[in-house]
Amino acid sequence: MNILIIGAGGREYSIGLALKKDDNVEKLYFAPGNGASDILGENINISDFNELADFVEANNIELTIVGPEAPLVDGIVDIFRSRGLNIFGSSAKASQLEGSKIFMKNFLNRHNIPTAKYIETDSLQVAYDFINTLSTPIVVKADGLCGGKGVIIAQSHDEAKKASGEMLSGNSFGDAGTSIVVEEFLDGYELSVFAICDGKDFVVLPAAQDHKKLLNNDEGPNTGGMGAYAPTPLVNDVLYAKIDERVIKPTLKGMEDEGMPFTGVLFIGVMVVNNEPIILEYNVRFGDPECEELMPLLKSPASELFYKASIGDLKNTKIEFYDKYAVGVVMASKDYPYKSSAPAEIIIDNIVHNDIKANSHISFAGVSRGEDDKLYATGGRVLVCVGIGNSIKEAQQRAYALCGQVHFIGKHCRTDIAYQALEIEG
Repeated sequence: MNILIIGAGGREYSIGLALKKDDNVEKLYFAPGNGASDILGENINISDFNELADFVEANNIELTIVGPEAPLVDGIVDIFRSRGLNIFGSSAKASQLEGSKIFMKNFLNRHNIPTAKYIETDSLQVAYDFINTLSTPIVVKADGLCGGKGVIIAQSHDEAKKASGEMLSGNSFGDAGTSIVVEEFLDGYELSVFAICDGKDFVVLPAAQDHKKLLNNDEGPNTGGMGAYAPTPLVNDVLYAKIDERVIKPTLKGMEDEGMPFTGVLFIGVMVVNNEPIILEYNVRFGDPECEELMPLLKSPASELFYKASIGDLKNTKIEFYDKYAVGVVMASKDYPYKSSAPAEIIIDNIVHNDIKANSHISFAGVSRGEDDKLYATGGRVLVCVGIGNSIKEAQQRAYALCGQVHFIGKHCRTDIAYQALEIEG
């Protein structure tokens, strides 16, 4: 099977890494890929969706997997399906679950899926009036896509009003913020739950926990994610069952009833409050860096999971996962997340320790290949060091051992990824 992966980050590299080990896969293509994905397959420089579909037809590509949210929101799935091509991802209509926070919140409300009390508005006065009814902290969200950064957790009423004004004026997030959601803050612990969906049926992957803050102890500014681990001990069978029955099943039924069956990845941001799942948000693709930890836990062939979902046949598929843990640590460039950094050559030591060699790997993200054929750190989040183990502690130790083998000027990472789970694991 020939497969095309759309995207350029660590998420897409990790999917490619899983597929590279799959005996069903003959050749991988990446559009556009990054400076290291050419190790796994062929990078192609085509961005137009119809031209990509032409390429798929010309190269006998049996499956396309879409990594990022923007192509989904922009309708790549609709174009491919109109031409009879198998593609894993959500339609433009279904992608509104991520493309519009207002659509998502109203959908949850229509289908009685638990979520925080909220309003959606383009009126500053309406926002102010609602803010005055809430206790602090207060959450203010831009409606549209903001690369995972369109959420402000305001610590005071004045800060919430300022955030609302900056969004609605277009100063904060441009057109993405000219309508907003204001909602109550939920006090609990947050989880990332991923369901692979084919419109009717679904497979739930091991729940993960992301670390958004730049610095240890969850301090500093928000980022795209500084690391993650899976599965988390914060989820048990009872909570999984509640998420299945109260969230995923009514979502799939609701999307089908509204004429936009959901296929692809349903990424559920869950806040657990008093052992009850409350939905923070939906995304329509894998999280990054959660994907980097989930892919190596997949025991079944990755091609089977994605292909069966793309053709609506998950009900006849048994998907299995390893009874192991994965921890991923993001290594970021010098000035991330504040500004771009100068390119820096990446040097990776020759790994001689068999344990590290066998149970850890790198997922490359913000990297480019120079004319000298060397890899350079050219993005904010440069790569993810992933460790696998029989316990979270073992996986964490292997991930950080691998971090010590990677060098580039200005590199930095958190040193406490998975600390919440380690407190539980003891």
